[in-house]
Amino acid sequence: MASTKCLQVTHSNFITLYVEDGPQRKKRKSEVAEAENQLDTLAIGTAVGSILLYSTVKGELQSKLDGGHDSRVNCVRWHHDNCCLYSCSEDKHIVEWNTQTCKVKCKWKGDNSSVTSLCISPDGKMLLSAGRTIKLWDLETKEVYRHFTGHATSVSSLMFTTVKPMNENKPFDGITGLYFLSGAIHDRLLSVWQIRSDRKEKNAVMSFTVTDEPTFIDLTVSEVKEEPVKLAVVCRDGQLHLFEHILNGYCKKPLTSNCTIQIATPGNEGDPTPKPVPILAAAFCTDKQSLLLVYGNTLQPIIEKVSLNTTESHVCLIRDIQKVLSLKTDIALTKVKTPVVNSDTKVLVPGIPGHSTAVKTPSSGKEKKKNKRKPGETEESIEEQEALDIDVSKVKTPGGLPQTDSFAVLLVQGLESNDAEILNRVLNTRKENVIKNTVARMPIHAVIPLLHELTKRLQGNPYSASLMVRWLKSVFTLHASYLSTLPDLIPQLGMLYQLMESRVKTLQKLSRLHGRLFILVTQVAASETVQDVTEVNQTAKLVYEDESSEEEGSDDEMIADKDSDENWDEDEEKEEQSDEQDMTVEKEINGDSDLEAENESEEE
Repeated sequence: MASTKCLQVTHSNFITLYVEDGPQRKKRKSEVAEAENQLDTLAIGTAVGSILLYSTVKGELQSKLDGGHDSRVNCVRWHHDNCCLYSCSEDKHIVEWNTQTCKVKCKWKGDNSSVTSLCISPDGKMLLSAGRTIKLWDLETKEVYRHFTGHATSVSSLMFTTVKPMNENKPFDGITGLYFLSGAIHDRLLSVWQIRSDRKEKNAVMSFTVTDEPTFIDLTVSEVKEEPVKLAVVCRDGQLHLFEHILNGYCKKPLTSNCTIQIATPGNEGDPTPKPVPILAAAFCTDKQSLLLVYGNTLQPIIEKVSLNTTESHVCLIRDIQKVLSLKTDIALTKVKTPVVNSDTKVLVPGIPGHSTAVKTPSSGKEKKKNKRKPGETEESIEEQEALDIDVSKVKTPGGLPQTDSFAVLLVQGLESNDAEILNRVLNTRKENVIKNTVARMPIHAVIPLLHELTKRLQGNPYSASLMVRWLKSVFTLHASYLSTLPDLIPQLGMLYQLMESRVKTLQKLSRLHGRLFILVTQVAASETVQDVTEVNQTAKLVYEDESSEEEGSDDEMIADKDSDENWDEDEEKEEQSDEQDMTVEKEINGDSDLEAENESEEE
């Protein structure tokens, strides 16, 4: 059986695998040359779906594998047979390649979603693939041999932890009884699974808990039943956790690390506070008693070999990375003529780690007017202007707050020092994305102190409570898996739970009161608007009357006409009588009364 050791490097666009040790079987002379060429080959999966094969000895591109994937390649694994390569992609497929002919040997659908990780069994006959669920494939038939529940998020790492079953009494078929480890994105639990003969068993048999999302995992494979498995996990917060456990079946509680390793700087005269140095990767040496640590920054990493000491639960290594990474001045540079500069000018050598200049804020129009040179004043030299720009970095901000772009650093400093000014500056923000990013980047040990601070502020005025609820939502969303692993979670969050329960109970009463007050306020506002309205002429511009009203109106008019006619006849009779009386008086005076009477009788 061939033994291989793979070094996995994760990148945002590709994943690379480098085979260090090849098969140990006897080969012909023609095969030896091919094996030597294959041992120094580096496989790189690209974002466009192709795979590049580089020769690390020649330093050039050896070949390119195309036509297998339509999307980004997530993982590449070498088979024990050096001519065979397996890859998975976002296009949901798994491809088996022949690296000599650079052609696809077989391609099949691995999952309903993207396949993110692969691992080949120790005997080379089985293949583990994972998206969110984990499947074990038979490489001969390309059929699923076992199903496992997997993780809630995409699986980022898969590796076998044993090469032989723990129960040596039963016959071994090459796969049954073996254990393998899996880790997922945004998941602080590493799950251990056992391949059993019972197909119904799909859950993990044990789990390891860490402080943050794992970024690099390495382990020592257990070859004997009594030999424990050693696990090294590098987390996103820069800590290294070491586990040592004998795999002997089901374990209910998550296992914590036997030792935690951190690296910090010793501090200097200006700032005696030690600063943490992130650990980037870790790998066990062949003796399984020492570790290779990679720390610092990704551009200039430092590799150091340290011996294992799991007797102490926490180890902090003091390393002065400034001296290690400091630039060395070449003697030839002394031949360059040094320019004459002002004594107050500070010269900064570009490229030194930690070098930073002050951020210049755009000046307003008023400041530009003030900076205008008055007549009679001499203009400042270039050296003096540069000195002024450099001295800006020495000016302290109001209140003595440290200058930093990370709210997570400010939040941790405020929680550790219990500084109300720093906490108010961070917790009073209203931007949802800032709150979410700050909670995601903060170290795991600051989650419980943050919850206590939020609980204390929730008991204050309602304005601050509305802001604290946003922080609580982000904490419970991003750190739920870590909180579920705490054994004393109930007493830690008891006060917060009681506070939220009391607030919820009063919600219904407040809703009723809010409805009544809204009705009252609406009525008062309506009455005020009625009073403020000016008087309007209420005379009707058009009056409509139906038939009944017209008949009644006509009867009234007829009665009124009759009354007016009678009055008119009475007036005429009175006038005629008065005229006759005047006529008789005149006749009597003139003596014509008799004649007129006779004439009247004759006429009649």
